[in-house]
Amino acid sequence: MKIVIDTNVLVSAVLKDRDPEAVIMFVVNREDFEWIVSKEIVAEYCEVLSRPKFGLPRDILEAWYAMIGSLTVPCTVDLAIEFPRDRKDAKFLSCAVAAGADYFITGDSDFNEAQRLLTTTILSVSQFKKLVSDRLA
Repeated sequence: MKIVIDTNVLVSAVLKDRDPEAVIMFVVNREDFEWIVSKEIVAEYCEVLSRPKFGLPRDILEAWYAMIGSLTVPCTVDLAIEFPRDRKDAKFLSCAVAAGADYFITGDSDFNEAQRLLTTTILSVSQFKKLVSDRLA
């Protein structure tokens, strides 16, 4: 299965652990799952994690950067999805469509209205955990 993960889920995983981290670890530890990213998504992950407001120590940042670099599957995105609700988030929808992703995991309710734009199932962390992780674990 192909999974796209929103930046807010990654940030929650890094800062709070618990369900967001459990979901990411579930995805990366399953051979039948792929964490799909575009170069724009990776750039956003790195930029957001390095923001001073989070105060993440360099070793933690480096560990997550290494994980992102080694455990994600790059996707070339050659299409643009119009998402007027939040244009900067359109990159996630474009990546999901280009990769034929099965799931997009997000904590952003702005994406609720995006479901009509793609066949990828948009789920919150708790929904993914309940409907996918817990059933396959």
